[in-house]
Amino acid sequence: MIELESLSRDGLGRPENPSSGGSTSTRTIAEWSSQTGPSERTGSALPRTVLICHADDALNREGLARWLAATTSLVGIVVLEEPPQRMRRRVKREIRRVGWWRFLDVLAFRVYYRLCLAKQDAAWEARTLDDLCRRFAPLAQSTKVLHAPSPNAAEVEAFLRDVAPDLLLARCKTLLKPSVFSIPTAGTFVLHPGICPQYRNAHGCFWALAQNDRANVGLTLLKIDQGVDTGPVYGYYRCDFDETTDSHHVIQHKVVFDNLDALRDKLLEIHAGRATTLDTRDAPSGEWGQPWLSAYWRYLRRAKRNP
Repeated sequence: MIELESLSRDGLGRPENPSSGGSTSTRTIAEWSSQTGPSERTGSALPRTVLICHADDALNREGLARWLAATTSLVGIVVLEEPPQRMRRRVKREIRRVGWWRFLDVLAFRVYYRLCLAKQDAAWEARTLDDLCRRFAPLAQSTKVLHAPSPNAAEVEAFLRDVAPDLLLARCKTLLKPSVFSIPTAGTFVLHPGICPQYRNAHGCFWALAQNDRANVGLTLLKIDQGVDTGPVYGYYRCDFDETTDSHHVIQHKVVFDNLDALRDKLLEIHAGRATTLDTRDAPSGEWGQPWLSAYWRYLRRAKRNP
């Protein structure tokens, strides 16, 4: 279902959840309304931006959105509520890529993660969101929000043409069509978890660790083109981490949220036309997929033997 509205009680056009409780670690955007008022951004110096993110990803849907509104003129958010068949298509695509036996390795990691890592990662996410909500004001009521099943839906394209962004930040799992990513005047950008072009596609931080390539555990700010993470690269960003205690999931969030100031500066440079791209022509290129349990155990054992 496609739904378009301005921000309401929970900050993203939805009623507040009365069962959410009073814990600061699970507050929604509206529950911070007692803070400094919404950040209204006016004036031509700030780029008009839109964020695409997933409905079940509060760290981006709430935390990153607040940061983007504090540093740019955030004019819209596309919240993706993907139908079940989209996950089935991703499963089929991964099976074609790695085969059935290796896909069992993927499933084994999913089970291990849910049983052994998910709880501590959720606590880390809650603390990080809590911190972001303290640092950045609630979104302006005028911020438009579109709920859609896909970033490539016709309604998303119409929404983007209506709000006319300078920059689009895509925090989603689906490749965008040219008719969508070409709308913003300065381009559409991703914060890719992995150093490109070495670690393109999915879970680049995980695979850099699996390859014992700690120097390339990081984030790439790149402009979307028609390939898979093959667009112009505007910067690499890294963070401190300990792979014996930080999961790949936490690390790929840390490389974003530990670098917000630098990312802000680069986005403003891009909008102003002052940013230059990095030369990646001689760098090796690799396309990766979902994590394997066997690869996780190997890199974890190696890290514990060589702290």
